[in-house]
Amino acid sequence: MHNRRCDRCGAKLQSRKLLSLQRTWAFLLVGIFAYIPANVLPIMETKWLGGSSNDTIISGVVALYESGSIFVSLVVFVASVVIPVSKFIIIIGLALTLQLGWQWSEHAMHRLHAITEVIGRWSMIDVFVVAVLVSLIQLGVFLSITPGAGIISFGFSVVFTMFAATSIDTRLLWDAQTNEA
Repeated sequence: MHNRRCDRCGAKLQSRKLLSLQRTWAFLLVGIFAYIPANVLPIMETKWLGGSSNDTIISGVVALYESGSIFVSLVVFVASVVIPVSKFIIIIGLALTLQLGWQWSEHAMHRLHAITEVIGRWSMIDVFVVAVLVSLIQLGVFLSITPGAGIISFGFSVVFTMFAATSIDTRLLWDAQTNEA
């Protein structure tokens, strides 16, 4: 398949995604770097008659927990912290496996990759919650909610981590094990 061309358009056919691993690392690093301000900067500013608060992801989880919304705080914690950090770890593990030739089961690697693609979208729950709150709760001087800079960073982190997961050429996961045999 080295010099084959498409019969219809004449484009050169590729058997693998070019620079897949390099793209994966680049997207992943951008996702990780965006995740840092997402946890430090406020994701939402709430103003009410007589006060205001700026909530980061963790302070929002704590506030939800303290207000008695234990299930909601757990969902936000899982979607905002557990899933993104798990995705970072899994993608780093897969990329290092390919780069350094570590021996893993190809089925396990493929399952881990599939998991990162499936759970990746669920981290966007925070972005949607803030968007819904901002659009629904605007009561003038009594109560208003505005998005913070942290939610933008969080959105970038989620999107670039999704790009990192999809840029891995899954055929390389199988090739790495076949070449070692």
